[in-house]
Amino acid sequence: MQLNGNWSYPTTIRFGAGRIAEIGEACQTAGISRPLLVTDRGLAELDITHATRQHMADAGLGDALFSAVDPNPTGENLDEALETYRAGGFDGVVAFGGGSGLDLGKVLAFMAGQSRHVWDFEDVGDWWTRADPCGIHPIVAVPTTAGTGSEVGRAGVLTNTATREKKIIFHPKMLPAVVICDPELTVGLPPHVTAGTGLDAFAHCLEAYCSPHYHPMSQGIALEGMRLVKDYLPRAYADGTDIEARSHMMAAAAMGATAFQKGLGAIHALSHPIGAHHHTHHGTTNAVVMPAVLRFNCEAVAEPLARAAAYMGIAGGYEGFCDFVSAQNTALGIPATLTELGVTAPDLDTLTAAALEDPSVGGNPVKMTAENTRKLFEECL
Repeated sequence: MQLNGNWSYPTTIRFGAGRIAEIGEACQTAGISRPLLVTDRGLAELDITHATRQHMADAGLGDALFSAVDPNPTGENLDEALETYRAGGFDGVVAFGGGSGLDLGKVLAFMAGQSRHVWDFEDVGDWWTRADPCGIHPIVAVPTTAGTGSEVGRAGVLTNTATREKKIIFHPKMLPAVVICDPELTVGLPPHVTAGTGLDAFAHCLEAYCSPHYHPMSQGIALEGMRLVKDYLPRAYADGTDIEARSHMMAAAAMGATAFQKGLGAIHALSHPIGAHHHTHHGTTNAVVMPAVLRFNCEAVAEPLARAAAYMGIAGGYEGFCDFVSAQNTALGIPATLTELGVTAPDLDTLTAAALEDPSVGGNPVKMTAENTRKLFEECL
């Protein structure tokens, strides 16, 4: 199968090995002539980043870089990026990396021409209408992991360090104008990062599939996304140079973020405050809490997950699906509990309150309350 294509859903996507060489054309299509490449500190000095910057320079786009981005991007990271961006006279962003670089880059482009503070644009009701759409600069997104799918999303997640909360910043025009999905960029990921990011994609698909909201298109995408992760994440984990596996995982990541237009749920409602307070890896945190959330949602998801199990070639219906998830975590080296992940002395009252405020709560198929959410945290510990 030729794992290469030009897609137009949900935005313009150039998919295939080696297509990072088209970064100049992608910027031209997006209307960017002076881009700022935004990535995280860990990626800044890697060969894939240097090669991308060289492609940009060869295309006459300059070689500007901002990499002061934390693993869980913060409002302070954004403030520093905005100062750099405005001082440099840039006209667009190349968001390059995993979830941190992509999210910070997207929010930077969104905020480039805004006068209000970023927290005024949290994904609450119609707050996105407060933004000046003319002040949103174009984005080219280049994922270097197969996990968040942020490259095809209309939001970015930032940590408000003052309140120790993760906030989702949303606007329809935050969707990148062009995406380059080049699986060769993910070849160097170590196995534990491959696992954590891959299971983030799985969590997105799983929660979208289980969400009670009506969205058959997302439902179908989520189902196939779960199958791709089941079949190809073990291969990518075992052999990082397996381009076929890397390609299918990169597709699954974009599918998860497209599918969760249907909704997320308790997995993300729990993992967001845990990450904000204990600085854990987001995808790995999702994976740790996933088995407990499946049990928590049993009454609502047993039937649809039995159908999903049949499609994915998993025997045993709902119970078989749950067993598969636990076995998958073990095989990929995921900690069995939050305590093993490094969450020590958690303030359960604070975490519970934050989880119930998270926008993901609305997509969970079982109503989350203070009592059952606190108990769920305790089970995960």
